[in-house]
Amino acid sequence: MTANNSADRFAPGPAGPHAGPLPRSPAEALEPMRAPELPPDWDEPEPNQHPFLKMLDGLVTFVFLLACLGVGIFYWAKIQLDQPGPLATSTVFAVPKGEGGSSVADRLEQEGIIANRRVFMTGILYFKYIKGQGSLKAGEYEFRKNATMREVLDTLVEGKSIEHKVTLAEGLTSYQIVQRLMGHRELRGEIKEVPPEGSLLPDTYKFGTNDTRQDILERMRAAQAKFLAKVWETRDPDIVVTTPEEALILASIVEKETGRADERQRISSVFQNRIRKKMRLQSDPTIIYGLVGGKGALDHPIQQEELDRETAYNTYKINGLPPTPIANPGRAAIEAVLRPAKTKDLYFVADGSGGHIFAPTLDEHNKNVVAWRKIEREIRAREAAEAAAKAAAEEAAGTAADGGALTGAAPAGEAAASPAQAAAPATAAEPTIAPGVFVDPESLGTTVSPFAEPEATGSEPVPSPQRNPNR
Repeated sequence: MTANNSADRFAPGPAGPHAGPLPRSPAEALEPMRAPELPPDWDEPEPNQHPFLKMLDGLVTFVFLLACLGVGIFYWAKIQLDQPGPLATSTVFAVPKGEGGSSVADRLEQEGIIANRRVFMTGILYFKYIKGQGSLKAGEYEFRKNATMREVLDTLVEGKSIEHKVTLAEGLTSYQIVQRLMGHRELRGEIKEVPPEGSLLPDTYKFGTNDTRQDILERMRAAQAKFLAKVWETRDPDIVVTTPEEALILASIVEKETGRADERQRISSVFQNRIRKKMRLQSDPTIIYGLVGGKGALDHPIQQEELDRETAYNTYKINGLPPTPIANPGRAAIEAVLRPAKTKDLYFVADGSGGHIFAPTLDEHNKNVVAWRKIEREIRAREAAEAAAKAAAEEAAGTAADGGALTGAAPAGEAAASPAQAAAPATAAEPTIAPGVFVDPESLGTTVSPFAEPEATGSEPVPSPQRNPNR
């Protein structure tokens, strides 16, 4: 007999008890076999674990999972801090006194310096509470292209503010800007090529010791593109320019025509009114740019043969705008083109005080030109008198230094008269075309032209025609 007492299931026979199992009924064949019963001495586990042990087990599991999560977040944040940032060009970022870390992080993300403000804030908390290095410091900071968040954070925490700056004035050509950058002692590196005219935004740019001249140019181009795109959206719908590129061209002309902030919008209005009436711009700075390019100014007033010379930039000969800007305009000039004054002015001429007198008609403009001629003669006479008086004073001082000898000195009466004598050639040297004049003298018919050459005094020859000596 076995423990299962299965001997009775085998029928005795000639082959013995293991000849084969007895057949089962259909009902028994469908019924599963029962598991053997446990021995009577088997101990069953307790149905409920002790509450303290159960809590301890859950706490250990929670701490383990939390540690795994913390390690994962730490390495993810480390990767985020050390990967190159989204900054396309080097830039300057200011942190005013009293600004909180959250506000700084928001602005850094908005300006495209960092990619994730949450990771940056985590870094701030790490520096403040774990390393004990304090909060962000106020100042102006320079961040290089693709600066990592770790570099940005280190710079702000350590207070590595910039120390150098370069000022590039409105109205400079791209060639002149390149020359100024090349001559700056604190900058390093070469410049690959002269940027397109009008593509740079004049301003004061601060830079760090690692910045190069090419970095400054890239920042200027990025600043011009960003500013132009922003103000283009706020343009007056009635302006004559149809593209941002045309706006830059006209703004460069306005920039070169006047340096007074209160005149830019009115100068812009004059040129836009002339374009609407199919009149040529007749702007002197465009002539100069056509003659010398962007390499500087003429060393003499514009001559008549230069005025008549055919160039792509001579707005006395071409219709509409020149093909490119003639300088790099500043913010105010661009805004003046996009939001000009509402006037009917078509002409302007210098008023002798650094500004201009505007007129909507040719007759009124001609009267203003005559008034300017009188002012110009007075200015030239006064300058000549001052120069002669200065020369006489220097000569007298030199004579006194030699012991008071008057050998070769002119009599006192002649010396007193020299300023008046010196004024005469100044009148003869008066330019024949006034600054800001937009008119052909032949259009005045038989009337006395305000641009007629003055008569020569004595035997002195009349000089060649000059144009716009103040530009």
